[in-house]
Amino acid sequence: MSNVITLTESNYQDEVVESGIPVLVDYWAPWCGPCRVVSPVVEEIAAEHGGAIKVGKVNVDDQPELASRAEVFSIPTLILYRDGEPAARTAGAQPKAALEVSLGLGTTAQSA
Repeated sequence: MSNVITLTESNYQDEVVESGIPVLVDYWAPWCGPCRVVSPVVEEIAAEHGGAIKVGKVNVDDQPELASRAEVFSIPTLILYRDGEPAARTAGAQPKAALEVSLGLGTTAQSA
């Protein structure tokens, strides 16, 4: 069972902007090869961080206004929102560990 929420214009405000916990949003499209590579990684992150963060996906073809509002110019783009505001952003297909570091989701700190 997926822990990933499909985000649309109708639920974005409630699920992202007004969320009480950080939200990782994957901006993607079904025809995008790198997006298909990142998708299982996003699913893993959702499963491993469930409860601590919420994970959602925006299909940029179906929701171009959300992609535009987030200033998404290439896909996949992943943005971590805290208190409804972008806190971290990364673009392109990357290994899971690199994504977690880029987004500040790593389970261990490299330095104190």
